[in-house]
Amino acid sequence: MNFFKRLFKIGEAEANAALDKMEDPIKLTEQGIRDMKGDLSKSLESLAQVKALAIRAKNDAEEFAAKADDYQQKAMLILKKAHNGDLEVEEADRLAKEALIKKEENAKHLERTTAETTRFDNSVAQLEKNVQEIKQNISKWENELKTLKARVKVSDATKNLNKQLAEIDSSSTVSMLERMKEKVAQDEALAEAYGDIANVSKTIDEEIDKAVDVTAESADAELARLKDQLKQKNS
Repeated sequence: MNFFKRLFKIGEAEANAALDKMEDPIKLTEQGIRDMKGDLSKSLESLAQVKALAIRAKNDAEEFAAKADDYQQKAMLILKKAHNGDLEVEEADRLAKEALIKKEENAKHLERTTAETTRFDNSVAQLEKNVQEIKQNISKWENELKTLKARVKVSDATKNLNKQLAEIDSSSTVSMLERMKEKVAQDEALAEAYGDIANVSKTIDEEIDKAVDVTAESADAELARLKDQLKQKNS
C-alpha cells in the first residue's frame, strides 16, 4: 500500500514539474489581465445597476416625503374648514383622519426608502472602491507585463549567447590552430626546398658567370688597351 502511495506522489511531482515547464509566464500574465478586465466589466455593470437602484430609492423617498407633507397639509385644511363652519365636524374628522392615515403610510414608505437609499449608497461606495482597485491592479500588471517581456528578451538573448559559448569546444579550437600552424610550417619548408632545388638546377656556366663577372673584366682590359694607345700617340 505504501509503495503505491509513493508511486502516486512521484507521478504527481513529475506532472507538476511538467506543467511548470509548459507554463509561459507572459501568457499567464496576459490571461490574468484579461480575467481582471472581465471582472472590471462585471463590476462596472453591477455598479451601474446598484446606482440605478440608489437613484430610484432616492426619488421614491423624495416622492413619499412630498406626499406625507401633502396629506399633512390637507388634514390641516379640512380641520380649518370645519372650524370655519364650511364643513361638518364629523365629516371633517373622518377626512382628516384618512389624510393622516395616508400621511403615516407615506411616512413609513419614506423611512423604508431612506434606509434603502443608505444601503444602496454604501453598496455603491464599496463597488466604486472595488472598481478602482481592479483598475489599479490592471495598470500594475500591464506595467509588470511590459517589464516581464523586456526581461524575457534579455534572458533569451543571454541564454542563446551562453549556449553558443558553451557549445564552443576549446580543445578542438586549439587543435585546429595547431593544425594550421603545422600547415604553415610545412608550406614554409616546402618553399625553401623548392628554392634549394632551383639553385641546384643552375648550369656550370651560370655558376662560373656568377663567380666571375666576364663583362667587367673585358671592360678593364679594353680600358687598359686604350690607355696604351694614347700613350703611344703622345710619345
